[in-house]
Amino acid sequence: MAELATIARPYAEALFKASCADLNGAAVWVEALQAIAKNAQLQQFADNPNVTHSQVFDVITGVAKTALPEMAKNFLRTVIENGRLSALPEIAEQFRVLKNAQSGSSDAIVYSAFDIDSAALVELTATLEKRFERKLNVSVQLEPELIGGIRVVVGDEVLDSSVKASLEQMKMALTA
Repeated sequence: MAELATIARPYAEALFKASCADLNGAAVWVEALQAIAKNAQLQQFADNPNVTHSQVFDVITGVAKTALPEMAKNFLRTVIENGRLSALPEIAEQFRVLKNAQSGSSDAIVYSAFDIDSAALVELTATLEKRFERKLNVSVQLEPELIGGIRVVVGDEVLDSSVKASLEQMKMALTA
């Protein structure tokens, strides 16, 4: 994946520089395009040599749930014409990293065995922000195999307080 990251970096940096006036607005349409570009059928369609760039563009803009601003359309045309549609999800990830770095925040994924209600999530977010010493954009993903507790991933840092992790630590201690 290093190659894909290398391909995506100049696009993400150019998009970041071009959208400095409205980073939040750009982030919305970049995420929408990322979700569309991840579709395997779309990738297969785009890779077909009988399909033109304008047909791929029309399909993507037709699937988008909201009207794309002109900047988004120009960006999408550039990506498609350069044959980089498969790199679009990585471009979006790198754009999000640049946006977070500029705002001094990080993305955090909380893996939980059970749903977390909004009040508990607000409290958890405040605790995690103190622990990681930065503003966090928290998202929750259910992972029933954790049995209980949570596992938090912020960049390359992991905080695992799940029952599964505790059981594995006990297993290691007993077998050592």
